Formats: sequence, structure tokens, C-alpha cells
Amino acid sequence: MRIAYIINSLEGGGAAFPVPDIADVLRRAGHEVAVFALQRRDGRALPTLQAAGLPVALCPAGRRDHLAALRWLNHQIAQWPPDLIWTSLTRATVMGQIVGLRRRIPVVSWQHSAGLSPANARLLRGTRRLSRMWVADSTCVLDFMRDRLHIPADRAALWPIFRADPTCPTARPWQAGEIVRIGSLGRLHPVKGYDILCHALALLKTDPSLPPFTVTIAGEGDARPHIESLIREHGLTTLHLAGFTSAVPDFLATQHGYVQPSRHEGLCIGVHQAMQAGLAPVASAVGEIRHTVQDGISGLLVPPLDPAALAHALASMLRHPHSLATMGHAARTRVQDLFAPERFDAAGLAILERIAVQPRG
Repeated sequence: MRIAYIINSLEGGGAAFPVPDIADVLRRAGHEVAVFALQRRDGRALPTLQAAGLPVALCPAGRRDHLAALRWLNHQIAQWPPDLIWTSLTRATVMGQIVGLRRRIPVVSWQHSAGLSPANARLLRGTRRLSRMWVADSTCVLDFMRDRLHIPADRAALWPIFRADPTCPTARPWQAGEIVRIGSLGRLHPVKGYDILCHALALLKTDPSLPPFTVTIAGEGDARPHIESLIREHGLTTLHLAGFTSAVPDFLATQHGYVQPSRHEGLCIGVHQAMQAGLAPVASAVGEIRHTVQDGISGLLVPPLDPAALAHALASMLRHPHSLATMGHAARTRVQDLFAPERFDAAGLAILERIAVQPRG
């Protein structure tokens, strides 16, 4: 069958990055996939989609011009009539549902967040019957779909969107005399909590027991000016903004540890990429992070929105840099087991069997 995969944007660090792995499962099952993006944003996900051989159509309408975007999508679906519409994130989901209803095409919808705004949660509750199936990207989101969106079990499925790579390079362990390097991956957006990290690092400035260390954030976004102002305000010489990187494995391989201070998350690909690279995370106990990270074994969990707790956990890790490799090895083993490629593929195929859409023509 033909599958129209509708996404909100081509933003780097967003929900577009797992699409090649998802589409690979769909295509290996014999289906044709085309991607329709409602806006470009920074466009950093586009090369990844193109490298995977996925055709991508991009809406020219502005971010808030919803009617123009809906007309564009309806026209695109008329020109490339699919047997199934697959949507990702709220805006793409609602527009996909409207077009699917108008053209009598079944819709499958991803849910990636366990922290939707009240307005978006109400919106999706109101349109939930327009999607034949809802797919959660993690167990925490599956719970959210049941409890907040009221999705019944017979129309809910779980497909964790992280596909582990057994060949991913492992970070080199810290050596005596080295500066301890702590990395982070994420959009510079309030949800990622980098302002909280700034306040935590400000608390650590007065701790003479810590070895020399640096924290590097690989990511870009609208919150950069605010984070830069906090860096200046607190004199955070240990924190560096490296900008967006497409060479994630190379970046992680240069680090000794990882930090993820998010306010809320769904699966959080960044933490899982870091653990796969053999880095133990200090992370907020939100979303799927609290299920993947075994506190004290494969990383350290802290309450969200708590700079003092984050500072304490970072200090604990920094005082014992020789133990980072052991904890990082446990993190890599954990992720490789939970998100093995065969599990990823089997979850996608199971959803396709449940959908059982008859191809057009």
C-alpha cells in the first residue's frame, strides 16, 4: 500500500529524525512511503530523509497559516492518493485527520509527548475517533494516551521509536588528568530545561572539590539568547553551546558523561543515543527516561525543575570520574537490550498487521 507520512516540520532534533528507521520497516514490508512536511523550520532533518531515499514534499505556507497548509495537504493527497495516512505530532495529526475524513482514507497517528498542553490534549481528545489507531513512542506515552486522551486499548499500540545500533562507537573512558567532559543533545527550547542546567552549574561554581570539567550542549533553537544571557549572568565558563551537529555518534564518542535536564519528555532520543554510546546520564526522571535509566546503575535520576538536585547529582558523578565507564557500560547494555533492532522491527510489523488496510485500485 501507499503511505503518506505527515510531519509538522523538518526541524533538527524533532520527530522527523526517527522517520528513516520507521519508513525502513514499512518499506521492507512492501509498502511505498512519501513524506509531507507542513513547514521547513530549520530544515536540518531534510538531508537525513533524503539520504534514506524518501520523497519529501514541503508546504510553502507560513507557520500560523493553518488554512493554507490544510489546502496544500489536501491537494498533495489528491495528487498522490495513499491507502493510509500516518501522522506525527498534533498539527500534522489534526490536518491528516481532516484530509483523511474528507477523502475516506484511514489514519494512523503517532503520539510522542506525555506533556501536551491542556489545549492540545483537549483537541486530540475531540478528534481521537478520526484515527483508526494511535501509536505511542514509549510506555509513558501509552499511559498518557489512555489516561489523558482516552484512547481505548483496541485502538492503541506501542512502537518505541529508538532503534539501537549495535555498531555505534563507544565513548573512550576518562583517563586520569583529563578534563571531565559532559555532553548533552537537544533543541535549545524551554522543554529541554537548559535554563535549569545553568542554575545548577552556577551552584557548582562554589564547590572546590570538583575536578576540572566542561558541559557541551549540541543543539540549536529559539532559546539560545536566553541561555546565553544566563551563561553571562552566572559567569558559566564551564558551559559551551556547540550548535547543531549531524555527527551525533562522533560528538558522543568524545564525552565522558551526559546530562538531560528536561522538564518533560516522551521517549527522549538524546538520552538513549548517549546510553548507546556508553555514557551514563544525569537526567530528569520524566517520560521514558525514568524507565530506561536505572538510578545508580546506568545513570542518575533527579526530579525535574530542581537545580539543586541536578547540581548534587552532577557533583556526585564528577567527583568519581573513574566510575563513569562502568556505569556507561551498564547504560549501553541496557539500551541495546531494550531497543534491539529486532524488537523495533517486530513492533512496526505488528502494527501493520493490526491496520490491515486494503491497497487502492
